[in-house]
Amino acid sequence: MQAIVCREQIGWRERARRLLLFSTDAGFHYAGDGKLGGIIKPNDGLCHLDARGTYTHSSLQDYPSISQINSKVRQNSINMIFAVTREQINVYERLMQHIEGASAGTLSENSENVVDLVKDQYSKISSSVEMRDTATSAIKVTYYSSCLDKDGVLKQTNKCDGLKVGTKVSFQAEIEVKSCPPNRKEWKQTFQIYPVGINESLTVTLDMQCDCQCENVGHPDYVEKSPDCRGAGTLKCGVCECDSMHFGRMCECDANNNRHANDTYMVSGCRLNNDSEINCSGRGECNCGQCDCQARSNPEEKVYGTYCECDNFSCDRSGGALCGGYGTCDCGVCKCIPGWTGESCDCHATNETCIMDGSDEICSGRGSCECGQCKCSEENGIRYSGKYCQKCPTCPGRCQEFKDCIQCLVYKTGPLSPEECEKTCTIKPTIVKVAEANEDKDENMCSYYDQDDCRFAYVYTYDQSGKIVIRAQEERECPPQVYFMGIILGVIGAIVLIGMALLLLWKLLTTINDRREFAKFEKERMIAKWDTAENPIYRQATSTFKNPTYMGRS
Repeated sequence: MQAIVCREQIGWRERARRLLLFSTDAGFHYAGDGKLGGIIKPNDGLCHLDARGTYTHSSLQDYPSISQINSKVRQNSINMIFAVTREQINVYERLMQHIEGASAGTLSENSENVVDLVKDQYSKISSSVEMRDTATSAIKVTYYSSCLDKDGVLKQTNKCDGLKVGTKVSFQAEIEVKSCPPNRKEWKQTFQIYPVGINESLTVTLDMQCDCQCENVGHPDYVEKSPDCRGAGTLKCGVCECDSMHFGRMCECDANNNRHANDTYMVSGCRLNNDSEINCSGRGECNCGQCDCQARSNPEEKVYGTYCECDNFSCDRSGGALCGGYGTCDCGVCKCIPGWTGESCDCHATNETCIMDGSDEICSGRGSCECGQCKCSEENGIRYSGKYCQKCPTCPGRCQEFKDCIQCLVYKTGPLSPEECEKTCTIKPTIVKVAEANEDKDENMCSYYDQDDCRFAYVYTYDQSGKIVIRAQEERECPPQVYFMGIILGVIGAIVLIGMALLLLWKLLTTINDRREFAKFEKERMIAKWDTAENPIYRQATSTFKNPTYMGRS
């Protein structure tokens, strides 16, 4: 509070944009907390700083309320920035909704981002303008602005965003007196219209015309106990003002005896025409020849009219908004703001949305602009389409016509020789990295494959003078080159390597098998046992023969 109201002590400049940074890691106090310390005196919202800048009433006055802070912020055009820790950000985001022009940001753990936070919040504050006013409830102020809309179409808003330094925006204010205050002294009021956070304002003095001369005694149209009011009221400006005992349009109803309420004469005053049998259009009650219209649950919605035949909520809607958000509903009919038209105020009143950039023709000269959109026509059996009727799906293309010239001029390929190309091709294509067509600008995409199986692409369109404009892609898109000799040699090498690998594998397997068999043989040989015997076919070198008859005698 002291930083806001002590302008001289703080040194607030008169024409400066004022920022007040409040940084904390805790919550905040508000009116009533002082009672815990025995302080019951409310905060007076005044400056109480001494020469050293110390607050002198901390133990004398309670904390200010949120509404007090908001009031002083508005009076002094202060932009408050709450720089708080992550734990407290939700609290201060709710608080800033109750303080005009306030914003909140999250501090890092060591608060090193405080400068960036202030820059970001200041950028948000300075890039937007929001209009507010101090008008009472009897006065309604509605704001309109085109903000940064290039078409300059007004829309109902009191705030413009995305502004830069030096950008100018204008607002129109519509001031409506909703009701006349009972106190005649309040029929003349003064209020301010101001931009939030900027020390500037427009003072409006409003004289409400809440009475007429014919309502004053002595005027010819002021007749007391007038016969037109059946002697039970005063005729003022052609309208009966009945005494306390009578009511009705002509004071024909007795407050003490309402037996005539359902008489034919009485009821006829509540019916729209003689053919109708419904009183007050079914939306009110007939009281002594007058309709009392029903009240709606939504205070913004009204049923009115002599027979309750009108309301302000039954008009056509567009985009989910009553009268498209660009008008007001009056007795079932939308009354559009300037720049809009149509039954639901959803049509631009100008033809600017039907003119293509760089052109001055409505719908490219091939249609009419209806409700801000092109309605394309059909000429000589050719039907046009597109946002600006710039497309012609049935028109023959010229891709084939430019194909050969694009090949020789851009890629030095194709059927045309250099001499034929120079002599035949008069087009001058622009080389681009990638050729892409913009259908909104009536551009045509062309794509072909040449003798090298490479794809080349180009786009053609027409300029305002009707000349052909071509953009060709810088490089062709060719498939990767196949090296057949490398493939053949690779296949042969693979076969040889596979054969050698198989031979080596076979040799390895046979060697392993032979070693296993030899080892088996050796093992069997070592464990074999043989009996000693002579060879049955062996014969000694000498032979001995004995004569059986020999008796030892010679």
